[in-house]
Amino acid sequence: MRGIDLTGRVVVVTGGARGIGRATATALRAAGARVAIGDIDEAEVVRTAGQLGVLGAVLDVTDPASVTSFLAQVESTLGRPWGWVNNAGIMPLGALLEQDDAVMDAAVDVNLRGVLHGTRAAGRAMASAGGGRIVNIASIAGCIPVPGMAVYNATKAAVLCFGDAADAELSAAGVRVSTVLPSFTNTALLDGTHPGRLLTPIPPETVADAVVATLRSGRRRAVVPRRLSGSLLWPLFPRPLARLLRLATGLDRVFLDVDSGRAPYDARIRGGST
Repeated sequence: MRGIDLTGRVVVVTGGARGIGRATATALRAAGARVAIGDIDEAEVVRTAGQLGVLGAVLDVTDPASVTSFLAQVESTLGRPWGWVNNAGIMPLGALLEQDDAVMDAAVDVNLRGVLHGTRAAGRAMASAGGGRIVNIASIAGCIPVPGMAVYNATKAAVLCFGDAADAELSAAGVRVSTVLPSFTNTALLDGTHPGRLLTPIPPETVADAVVATLRSGRRRAVVPRRLSGSLLWPLFPRPLARLLRLATGLDRVFLDVDSGRAPYDARIRGGST
């Protein structure tokens, strides 16, 4: 594969105990990187780190002090990170006017502030070492706003814009910031939902491969799967066309019509676990 060889390079994955984070840590390990995963769920991050043979530690991305402490542990154990993947995220669903205030605040804290804290901490370390690469996991939901996930849409749109701005600012110090935008992915974030045939979820390993490729290439943006790259143009569509597309794909209801199978995930994010 073209691009930088990851062998021996230290790469951090936040929210690394489950889902896309775990798959990314696995792919990075296979690529020869020295991997550290952080997650707020202590039991799960210890279990996953042991299974994958990587460094694992508790990390609360919403707390700058926790991010700083985690980074110090990575540096003392593995060395200064060359790569950092801001993956931790939560996805509350439901009618906007009925959503719980605390859950909405948590989504902003984890999905947006967590990315800011991680990028700033990693960026400082990388700039002092001559450079590095940061990959932020956004979502095509940052481009395609749909009923039932307005708060999630907002946080992922912010991550997309932030990544572009951070890249423009930090590139002079040799730090490149990229954004990966996955489609609906087969993780716990989709529990209790029923995407139609046109919205078939992709496996987290597909996203992980794109993250590894983006770290190697430094590409600014990567939509996963690539065939959905046209989603970046959605904000330009007139309202009538956007409405027709939502109706045709089922996006008008899929994140409003959620069943009881989502209850365990909702309980977990209310408890502060990503």
